[in-house]
Amino acid sequence: MLCCCLGSSLRVSAFSRVGGASRKPSCPGDGVLPRLLLQSNRGVDQYLWTCNLASQLAHSLVPTEPPRPPLHPPLPHCVCLLSWKLSETLWTQRGQRDIYSEMLDWPHCCPLDQYQVDPFVPQLLSVSDLLQSLRSSCWSSLLPPGVLSSSQVNSALSWSCRMLTSDPRTGDSLRPRPLLLVGVLQLPSERSEFTQSLELRDATAAVSCVVTETTEQDDGGQRSAFNTAWIGSLVCVRSFTMVTERFLQSEFPSCRHLDQNGFISNRTSRVYLQFSLDHLIILSPSVTMATHLRMRGAEPGSDDLHRNKREEEEGDDEGSCLKKRRCDEELSSSVAMVTAHEGGEPPRPCISMVIRVESKGGVAWRNAVIGGSDEGAGLQLGFSATALLIGPVVSWARDPKNQPMMEKEAEPEREEKVLLQFSGVSSRWFPLLQPGSVYRLTAPNTQDSSVLIGCSVAGQKGVELHADSSLQVRPDWRIHTLTRPLLLPHTWTQAPPPSVLSVSQVLDCRSEVVTFQGRVTERVSLMDRRGGASGVRLTVCDQSGRSLCVYLDLSHAPYPPGLLPGNQVLLSGFLRKISRSGAVYCSLSPVGCVTVTSLGDSSRLAPPPAPSMHLAHWASSKTVEAQVKGHVVCVLHLQLQWSCCHQGGQNTQVCSSHCGSAAFRATARLVMDDGTAEAHVWLSGQPVQAALGLADSQWAGLQRVVRVRGHVQVFPGGRSLRTDGDTEDVLLHFLLSLCSGDVIGQQVTLTCRKWTNQSSAEVRRFSRGDRDFLTRRLRPLQLTCSHLELQEES
Repeated sequence: MLCCCLGSSLRVSAFSRVGGASRKPSCPGDGVLPRLLLQSNRGVDQYLWTCNLASQLAHSLVPTEPPRPPLHPPLPHCVCLLSWKLSETLWTQRGQRDIYSEMLDWPHCCPLDQYQVDPFVPQLLSVSDLLQSLRSSCWSSLLPPGVLSSSQVNSALSWSCRMLTSDPRTGDSLRPRPLLLVGVLQLPSERSEFTQSLELRDATAAVSCVVTETTEQDDGGQRSAFNTAWIGSLVCVRSFTMVTERFLQSEFPSCRHLDQNGFISNRTSRVYLQFSLDHLIILSPSVTMATHLRMRGAEPGSDDLHRNKREEEEGDDEGSCLKKRRCDEELSSSVAMVTAHEGGEPPRPCISMVIRVESKGGVAWRNAVIGGSDEGAGLQLGFSATALLIGPVVSWARDPKNQPMMEKEAEPEREEKVLLQFSGVSSRWFPLLQPGSVYRLTAPNTQDSSVLIGCSVAGQKGVELHADSSLQVRPDWRIHTLTRPLLLPHTWTQAPPPSVLSVSQVLDCRSEVVTFQGRVTERVSLMDRRGGASGVRLTVCDQSGRSLCVYLDLSHAPYPPGLLPGNQVLLSGFLRKISRSGAVYCSLSPVGCVTVTSLGDSSRLAPPPAPSMHLAHWASSKTVEAQVKGHVVCVLHLQLQWSCCHQGGQNTQVCSSHCGSAAFRATARLVMDDGTAEAHVWLSGQPVQAALGLADSQWAGLQRVVRVRGHVQVFPGGRSLRTDGDTEDVLLHFLLSLCSGDVIGQQVTLTCRKWTNQSSAEVRRFSRGDRDFLTRRLRPLQLTCSHLELQEES
């Protein structure tokens, strides 16, 4: 292609014959892309980017099989319109050219010298290319460098997560340029890997998505997506996070053997996206989305749903407005082949009723009738939701979709509830049914109002029933969100949301079933006896810093995406339990539900600081983790050892000086006092080096000395400072003097957790005097240290 600048001249020397050139069927007859360069004052780089965008859209959106006539015009006829609309939206913030200044004021130079590739120009990818790139590179890096034992390596590899952003300026990215995705938002299909999330689909593939949106409240917080109008809309995702969760069953001797696949017995990965609806550009709205935008006062195709129409009020002439409207209409009709718009459906009678969802259970495998009564029963995915009936069943000549409520659909004095049962195909509505939202449930091709009337539970005479009527949702029924139910009574529209507790309130309350929300700070995969993943343990905290462990048993439920550190989750219907040691934790109940309400960045997530407390106050409180300041009273036990997994676990002597699977471990037990009480503290790893006050070079030299022997234990004797063993041993004498001299009395700051799993065998290992000391003084508080800092003496 020859690109001419505005300082060049063009002279026509000859003309071709009429009809000599054939038009390309992939571009409209009016020449959209050349007109973009001339009428919109776009630069050469913008024009080339738009041409490349058109070819990419043709690859990702045009189906390989030809459409059936006479449904819709072929999609290649509108990819230029799509690229034009997307280019107008993305290049608006980059400014316009001043062509008169370029011709008159600027000195003439070749456009090849002016043209520079902008590294931050977005790059469009198809869904299949994105999935292939993520899966091909997901096993490139498993663990950060460091010396770990065999159990630590395999436990860390059982579940790991890799998160990439679409914009390289905000974190680790898949490509050096920002990425764009264009596709249709759909409900999860039967073949979807994640049945609890939406899908973004184009002509090449589909990817699951964890979607949130901004609430309409003043705080501007996030909530899970609830508007069904997004289903069937062709959108462009501007900002998203790519998540790859890796599951690995391995028997690695150490982290130095991660490049040897012979130690891997099974590995799988799951890929999905996380984004907010605020980062979407609507290229072609569905019928319900167009209705929703008209009610909101926004223009279809705008990237900002919270602003009113503005294009016509910014000086556009009548011709350009008519042309833009014509292009939008042609685009909507053309994209209908891929987005499955319902606009061309013939009018069909139907019935509907308006409901408000009160609560929702989680998706699980349940016994259900498959196909019909003749085929028998089997396991199917399903969930249940309790809804409040707002009005009676209404008959329609055609589907009202998400049109505003009418007076005949509301019945203010009605307070009847119904239990909606979703199973099989109908369980795909799970991602968009959220408590507190209002929906219109529609049954097509019928005028029989009894279809939407739930059946009551039969009971004996004289027995009071507390069960709601049940209604089985059929696969062909439709659900539409009513975002502005203006006809609802004031008491219903202003009804408070369901009681949602914080983590601190769950720790202090006495309820057996709780609904609470918090931010995930840690995720651990639970393994069964066979080495497979059987569940998930989440550590959830609130703004106060108090944390709570939540256990999810996934043996009878599908795997839920989005349970990542940094995300905020809503846990509904969980069982609050107390362990034998008095710690509070929660577990998933048969009707429990997990919903991701806000997305976070785990790479930038900093765990909340542990509260600073005195030992006496901590012993009487329910806080699990805290920071304490005090001095070391005595050291009870110190153990240094090297372990080798080739000889069956921990050994007293290393098999070879050059063995790559050997790992060094250090543990210690000491007593500290802060003036209010004393505590028994367990140390392991780096805190042991800090407690002994050894520099890195001294610590490395101590490891080399211990490596010759393999295993060293020191019992300083507690308060009596008794010494056991051979006093002629130089290493033992050095460690005894180090524990009794340099460590005693030094000021330390510890970040600890309460240790609640001490067995009776551990207590019997101490002498009678030490056991009496532990029983009288340390029984209320036993700690495991995760971080230790030495304080300078004042």
